[in-house]
Amino acid sequence: MADSGAVTNSKRLANLRRLLSPRHVAFVGGQNLAVPIKLCLANGYPGKIWPVSPKYPEIAGLKTYPSIEALPESPDATFIAVPRELTIDIVKSLVARDAGGAVCYAAGYAEVGGEGVELQKQLVAAAGDLALVGPNCYGLINYLDSVIMFASGPGLWKAERGAAIISQSGNIALTLTFNDRSVPFSYVISAGNQAVMRISDYIEGLADDPRVTAIGLYIEGLADIPAFSRAARKALAANKPIVAFKAGRSELGAKLAMSHTSSLAGSDKLYDTLFERLGVIRVNSLADFLETIKYLSVAEKIGGDRLAVFTCSGGDGLMTADYMAGHSLTLPQFPQEQHDALRAQLPVFATISNPLDYNTSLWGNEAALTKCFDTVMAGGFDAGMLILDYPHADPNGTADCDKSVRAVIEASRRNGKQPIVTTTLPETMPRASREKMIAAGCPPMQGLQSAIDAFAAGVRFARLKQRVLASNIAVELPDVAPAPKTTRLWSEWEAKQALARHGLTVPKGALAAAAEAAQVGASIGFPVVAKLAKPVLAHKTEAGAVALNIGDGAALDAAIDRMTKSVAAYKPGLIAGQFLLERQMTGAVAELIIGVKRDDLFGLVLVVGAGGILVELVEDAATLLLPVDRSAVEQAVQGLRITKLLRGYRGKPAGDIEAAVDAVMAVAAFAEAHRDKLVELDVNPLLVMPKGQGAIAVDALVVMGE
Repeated sequence: MADSGAVTNSKRLANLRRLLSPRHVAFVGGQNLAVPIKLCLANGYPGKIWPVSPKYPEIAGLKTYPSIEALPESPDATFIAVPRELTIDIVKSLVARDAGGAVCYAAGYAEVGGEGVELQKQLVAAAGDLALVGPNCYGLINYLDSVIMFASGPGLWKAERGAAIISQSGNIALTLTFNDRSVPFSYVISAGNQAVMRISDYIEGLADDPRVTAIGLYIEGLADIPAFSRAARKALAANKPIVAFKAGRSELGAKLAMSHTSSLAGSDKLYDTLFERLGVIRVNSLADFLETIKYLSVAEKIGGDRLAVFTCSGGDGLMTADYMAGHSLTLPQFPQEQHDALRAQLPVFATISNPLDYNTSLWGNEAALTKCFDTVMAGGFDAGMLILDYPHADPNGTADCDKSVRAVIEASRRNGKQPIVTTTLPETMPRASREKMIAAGCPPMQGLQSAIDAFAAGVRFARLKQRVLASNIAVELPDVAPAPKTTRLWSEWEAKQALARHGLTVPKGALAAAAEAAQVGASIGFPVVAKLAKPVLAHKTEAGAVALNIGDGAALDAAIDRMTKSVAAYKPGLIAGQFLLERQMTGAVAELIIGVKRDDLFGLVLVVGAGGILVELVEDAATLLLPVDRSAVEQAVQGLRITKLLRGYRGKPAGDIEAAVDAVMAVAAFAEAHRDKLVELDVNPLLVMPKGQGAIAVDALVVMGE
């Protein structure tokens, strides 16, 4: 693969811009190029088109050139549709001509293994600073300038602005262009093997384009998480929402992703964590993908969560309330003054509530509908959503639906609010009506649940953007260092002392030989805990090398004797040499686990959750990526189910949540200080004491690279 930071190379970034908005396009291949060339011409591409073929004198009615060298100028963009070996030669010629970018359609590279891997290396070496798409991809479409460098005939329409789609699947990229949802596209990019240009590179380039309203990703895995985090942060700052549909949630799906387009699927939970960190909106279906992108691209005001809903159906209102509750969003009710004004306009049998069933008595009366909707939108709402389904077989019904649409748009505009129109079913909104809504800045949503999901995504994006931009740390992840080749398990004493230097509270303790254990225990203060310190064991309990709640010197000597014999029986030849003695800690409100693991893609991953014996029983944990700030840790701890205990459950004392957060931050600080060498860390359990009494790590494990 190419350098992950490739697009930060100013030359390649400039070439990417040339590729995305080319003044001239070269098509290299045979008569199969007639289809994309004719599509460019038919849809009004204003630039120059140069077919390149030594075999045919003309393609699609245009004169051909025998080679790249024969072209009148250096092409900004080139579509290469020749066999894989010849593709490499064409790329070399383009680089020699200082071309901008190229789409490599040919397959048979790294995705097939064997000699394909070597050929892809040759392709990358030949590309230099060329902005190269693919190989093994369908191509690239620029809907803004009518540039179609695509292997198969896509769905096409002219757009002045819209969402850019980047897909790791060529077929899904093609399928998305066939949607009947009026989603405005600016670009569709089939990324293929990403031999040179990766998804992060495209995002960086698209973030600079003012005509791009949002960026949609179909991904199976990301090869360079830090580069993606930098690109996503740039898009966020440019107010370009990123919507991601990531396949590979299941174990089988992840395995398929590993073999498809040579991508790395990684852990799905870590992708959730990454997207949350970067303000990326994740969706779970292609329908939600399209509807969310449409909403974010068409709506002029997103982010406010106060939604007013208008419907002629009680059923629609109930479904809306359920869907909103699924996103932890509420529907504000009308204050008395609004309630009275609406009561005066609606029949006595109408219920005045939000969602508002404005009743069929107003149906078809545009003036009355506008007045009713205006009364609502003058209140404390951010957006007004109209629910209706067009009757395809009834022209009069369609006209009446359009009246309702015009009414909600007018009422919302008068009050500076965002209008939204949605159907309950995806197929019940005519294209002509959708296009009118889009022209008015009103998202035409197809499917009630998708509409609510998209509205919630807008709210979520605004909140995440505010949080990310206000964060005390950079959300971009640092580059991941190579995993250490050799590692060492630290002793518990060594681990605790190192963690304590970064602020973690540990019990009072000391190391002692068997002969001096009773004396050292007395100096610490009974009761104590005794554990084998040397030799170092990862699982001391299994070896019988832990004794709890030892009340005096005699009991301690007896415990040391038992542990010495148990260790010898656990592993013949193992001799207990030194013991860790610590003050026995009691009175905890709850137990937590704090862990750090090293991931080859994501770097250091921090986990905090219910600890002790509950780790496997309840699986109550939150995942964060390092570095992390305190607000994110506080949110993670507060989101745990075990936090009910920490807040004081059924009259029991509340736990010291602040101290628990301090402990997590101390572990995070230690991990950051050892980022390049830390392999694994476990603090379990962390005893969270009653409020004001702290949080104490009574066990710790550290595996460090040498």
